[in-house]
Amino acid sequence: MKVWDAHVPAGAARVIVLPMPAGYLPILVFLVVAILFPIVAIVAAKLVRPSAPFTSKLEAYECGIKAASDSRGRYTVRFYIVAILFVIFDVETIFLFPWAVRYRELGWFGVAEVAVFLIILVFGYIWALKKGALEWV
Repeated sequence: MKVWDAHVPAGAARVIVLPMPAGYLPILVFLVVAILFPIVAIVAAKLVRPSAPFTSKLEAYECGIKAASDSRGRYTVRFYIVAILFVIFDVETIFLFPWAVRYRELGWFGVAEVAVFLIILVFGYIWALKKGALEWV
């Protein structure tokens, strides 16, 4: 450790200057613990738990009734398209929050920016409607 002594008046506190990598030591320790904790927990659970797989344990459980079909059914592509469109429009509307926070400071320039943003968003929504992406059949 290096102690800073130059030009220190009598009775003043001494400043201890650590080398740069020592400042990152707590971050490194946290990173190691964050990586090792789930690994150790999974390995410990694997070692402790009883393991006796057989057919009735590996079947899908549906309220005590025998499964009627495979539980890994296929979804249509429309389901994924609607889900992606929801995420896109939902995330884009989140961009309105910073504008609302700074509404007074932005003035008419901010209103014009949001108007352009919303017009683009509405055009995208109309395009998706015309393409039939939101029809659920």
